[in-house]
Amino acid sequence: MAHPQQDVLSTVVRWLEAGERVWLCTILETWGSSPRPAGSMLAVTASGAWAGSVSGGCLEEDLLHRAASLEAGDAPRVIDYGISNADQGRFRLPCGGRIRLLVEPLRCIEHLEPLAGLVAAMECNQAVRRSVTLEDGAVIVESGGDWATGIHEDDTGVHHVIGPECQLLLVGAGEVASHVAVFARRCGFAVTLCEPRETFLKGWQDDDTPVVTALPDDLIMQSYSDRFSGVLALAHDPRVDDLALLAALRADCFYVGAMGSRETSRARRERLISLGLDDVRLEQLHAPIGIAIRSKTPAEIAVSIIADLVDARHRLLADDSSL
Repeated sequence: MAHPQQDVLSTVVRWLEAGERVWLCTILETWGSSPRPAGSMLAVTASGAWAGSVSGGCLEEDLLHRAASLEAGDAPRVIDYGISNADQGRFRLPCGGRIRLLVEPLRCIEHLEPLAGLVAAMECNQAVRRSVTLEDGAVIVESGGDWATGIHEDDTGVHHVIGPECQLLLVGAGEVASHVAVFARRCGFAVTLCEPRETFLKGWQDDDTPVVTALPDDLIMQSYSDRFSGVLALAHDPRVDDLALLAALRADCFYVGAMGSRETSRARRERLISLGLDDVRLEQLHAPIGIAIRSKTPAEIAVSIIADLVDARHRLLADDSSL
């Protein structure tokens, strides 16, 4: 599954290529309780098609009407929902929430090329920045920079930085890994399975997950060593799991976890120390993996893992946006 913004922007590119009139709505800022974070996008067309979301459904219909009133050549418009009591009642914004949105009328001749370039950069898992001039709607797209993620406004306009997609490497095929792969994709992670053991690959039936048969330590050092990567040791085989954990804990991964009981986890920590891992690195290990929900079945264990991963990703992105 791609970045949520990437899905919306890819759809916008297809609509523009087909000659559709398109409006792109982006949340600039929220106060109080809001169902979607800043940076969330909704795209709509003159024919009523839509992609993405900026609320739980309470704003979309009004935005469709407002967007349709903007001509293709009009400048972007900032719309503020939730200022008045009337807005609160009409749109049912939860808990006194307030949302500011940027609504952009898009034209194929001006916006197709930069948006297509932006989507291409996102597909390569690069950070991208889209700058919109409020005066005339001009768009500048840059990629590969070291920017803080999120929405930033200044006198020139709005700058939206979308960081690379968080990717997960699952080490070891099995029922838990199968559930984790499905749930993780639904939550917006890019997922790959590493399984060097031919016997275990025979039972793997998830055609949507890319499979790599290399040893995990080499793979992690090559492709899963940055702060947008997570490594999950799910093989239940120390010969495989320990290789993965040693490499991941020496890298800059945002999440490193290993499946097993508390007793197994204690034994694993002792092995990793004996293999040269220091206490500071070892503190980064989530083992037993996931949050404590007394999970027993493979599906329940996967739910606990995904919950912990989602929390870690939110903390990663919050820290990144504060730089």
